[in-house]
Amino acid sequence: MSTFQRAREALGLRLRELRRDAHLTGRRLAELNGWHPSKVSKVENGKQNPTETDLRSWAAACERPDLADEFIASLRTLETHYVTYRRMFRSGLTAKQRAWADLEEGTRFVRNFEAAVIPGLLQTPGYARSRLMEGITYDGSPDDLDDAVAARMQRQQVLYRSGRRFHFVITEAVLRYGLCSPEVMAGQLDRLVALSTAPGLRFGVIPFTEPLAKAPLHGFWIFDDARSWSRTSPPNSTSPNRPRCSATCGSSVVWPRTPATAARRAPSSHGS
Repeated sequence: MSTFQRAREALGLRLRELRRDAHLTGRRLAELNGWHPSKVSKVENGKQNPTETDLRSWAAACERPDLADEFIASLRTLETHYVTYRRMFRSGLTAKQRAWADLEEGTRFVRNFEAAVIPGLLQTPGYARSRLMEGITYDGSPDDLDDAVAARMQRQQVLYRSGRRFHFVITEAVLRYGLCSPEVMAGQLDRLVALSTAPGLRFGVIPFTEPLAKAPLHGFWIFDDARSWSRTSPPNSTSPNRPRCSATCGSSVVWPRTPATAARRAPSSHGS
């Protein structure tokens, strides 16, 4: 699933919660606004974008007109994200990797949480190839796989720049998902163990047994304390609330304790 689609579904989920809080069925909301009955379902399930007028009508019908501007801001962000997303994928995965490299080069302190995949800056070539192939197979990106893998490996040079700090946290599930072959994953785990002792880099794993205040539904990045990006919102956000929100969501994880232990145990789960 693309980042754009996740963002569209996130907006739909918020609208569904608003409707339910107002004790309205989808059919009743459609009747109040003169819509086709299927429109509410399509919007809530991320199958159709609402218009700004739709959002004002939705909020008014739910007796929360004060929320209309917030929803419209989310919609405009989503539409901008879509244009950026399509432009980036038309130009290939390599261009996307270079855009990330430019962002990371201008950052002194990177914090990255991932719920499902190894962070890109820590990936081996084999693991990166499996992940980037996903963009070609499912998102329709041009096939520039070899160049994209090379660009992702080049990005990792920033890890060795002086005066930089990197904090990475992943869930234990990341170590166990079969997103690549067992041989590739074994090499990836070895790399994580080696990098966990690198100067300026902290790496931790949230075990399955760790109590969490919030479900880790998606990954996010915080660049210094000025910009952040999540897998349900566009990059380069400068909203003062977004980095704070990302940091709050990650506070129960707080850049953990004995990072290499779980990574050393994990290869047995892949049978390699």
